[in-house]
Amino acid sequence: MGMLEITTLAGGCFWCLDAVFRQVNGIESIESGYTGGSTKNPTYEEVCSGKTGHAEVVQITFNPDIISFSQILEIFFSIHDPTQLNQQGPDIGTQYRSEIFYHTPIQKTIAEKIIRELNDLKSWDNPIVTKLSPIKDFYPAEDYHQDYYNENKTQTYCRVMISPKLNKFQKSFHTLIKNSPQ
Repeated sequence: MGMLEITTLAGGCFWCLDAVFRQVNGIESIESGYTGGSTKNPTYEEVCSGKTGHAEVVQITFNPDIISFSQILEIFFSIHDPTQLNQQGPDIGTQYRSEIFYHTPIQKTIAEKIIRELNDLKSWDNPIVTKLSPIKDFYPAEDYHQDYYNENKTQTYCRVMISPKLNKFQKSFHTLIKNSPQ
């Protein structure tokens, strides 16, 4: 196995991103957390207040020999609406913004290219508002947020918001799912 890479993504509630990316072949680990703000060691309640400047994010460790950063972004852009500023569905506030926290200059360049291409293709009715920022401090979320969907599948938010995203992902990216026939 080659060198692993890390990326950090914000696309609404971190539970949704976590649930999808846990199924992707080449993803070695995922940790839900917070970044992009000024408060040190924020709590979930503080981030939800919208006063910390942090976004809910997933930090993904992946094997680029199995899945590329471009493929990760293709999935990312397909499972949330990158044209909504500070909102995804019923989740409203800066903590639910669409943002790519890049870890290398190459990740920034790839993200810029993909956003430009998606806008040129008019993939959505409105332009993409996803921000690109260098990663700074990452704060892991509380334990009960880790692998939230798999631990709480019958909870209403999981059934109404996350399950449809998982179904869409599974139909569109079936060849990238762990243990799926290629």
